[in-house]
Amino acid sequence: MKILNIALQKDGKLTASSYELIEAAKSLGGEIFTLVLAENASDIAQDLASRVGGKVIAVSNPALKFVNDDIYCKVIKEIVGKYSPDLILGSASFYGKSLFGRLASLLGSPMASDVTNLEADGDSIIATRPSYGGSVIAKIGTNDSKPFCVTVRMKIYAESKDGNGEVIEETVDASLFDSKMTVKEMKVESAGALNLTEADIIVSAGRGMKAEENLPLVKELADSLGGALGASRAIVDAGWIPYSHQVGQTGKTVNPKLYIAVGISGAIQHLVGMQTSKNIVAINKDKDAPIFNIANYGIVGDALEIVPALTKKFKDSL
Repeated sequence: MKILNIALQKDGKLTASSYELIEAAKSLGGEIFTLVLAENASDIAQDLASRVGGKVIAVSNPALKFVNDDIYCKVIKEIVGKYSPDLILGSASFYGKSLFGRLASLLGSPMASDVTNLEADGDSIIATRPSYGGSVIAKIGTNDSKPFCVTVRMKIYAESKDGNGEVIEETVDASLFDSKMTVKEMKVESAGALNLTEADIIVSAGRGMKAEENLPLVKELADSLGGALGASRAIVDAGWIPYSHQVGQTGKTVNPKLYIAVGISGAIQHLVGMQTSKNIVAINKDKDAPIFNIANYGIVGDALEIVPALTKKFKDSL
C-alpha cells in the first residue's frame, strides 16, 4: 500500500495535524510519502523528515505560500500521477476539508471526511466516521482503482516524534501555478488566540454564565490552563462572543485532551462537536443536565462561584 500525506503549513510552519497524519499512516503499514507545498518547502521538508521518516516530497513556489485550493489541487494531482498512492490523507481542518473536497472531485476519487479510525482489510481500506450527529458510526470501505481521499479528525492520533526520512525535491509544470484566484494574505480574527481545533485544552461557556459581562471569568480559567475559549451556539447567537469560538454541529468539531463545559446544558447540537474529547468536565447547576451523561467529571453548582475558585486553584499551583 502507498500512502500520500498532505502536510499543510501556515506562515512557513507545519500544522500539528501534519505530524498526526504520519501516525495514522503508520497504523496501516505500507510505504509512506508526505507532500509539502510552500514558498520554500525545502527547510520544512527537512524538519518533517527528521520527525516522521518515509519519503518527504517538497514542491516550492511563491504561489504556494498560502493555501489556494485551485493551485494546490493541480499540484497534488500531478504528484499523485507520478507516485500512484492508494490512499491520500489530509487533516479535517477548515483548509483540509475545503482542499480535499475539490481534490477528490478533480481525481474522480471516493472520499471520507472527518474520519476517526483507519484500518486495512486485505486490499481494502476501512475508514470509520461519525454520521447523523454521532448517533451512527459508519464504516466506509473502497476497492476503487482511484486513490481513496480521507480527512482525519485532528487530535485522534498522536504526533509522530521520531524518524529518519528522505527529502525529494520535485518540480512541476509552471502552468499549474496559474489561477484565477489569488490569495494575498491571511489574517487571524484574534491575534494570539489558540485555534479551537488544534487546542489540547478547551474551556467553553454557555447560557449558564448568565450575562456577557461574566465571560471574562471563563476566559481567565482557559488562560490559567493554557487553553482555548469555546462557546455554545446559544451565546454566539446572543452576540456575546464571535462565531469563531462556537463548538457544535454548526460550529467546530473538537477533540481536545480536556474539555470543560461551563454552564452548557448539553443539547445534541453541542455534544456532536465535542463528545469525542478525551476528558470532559461539566459545570452546571442543573444536576439533570444532559451534559453530565457524557462527562467524566461533574460539578453541580453555580458557575459564577465555581469558575473563579478553579481559576485561583490552578494559578496557585503554578
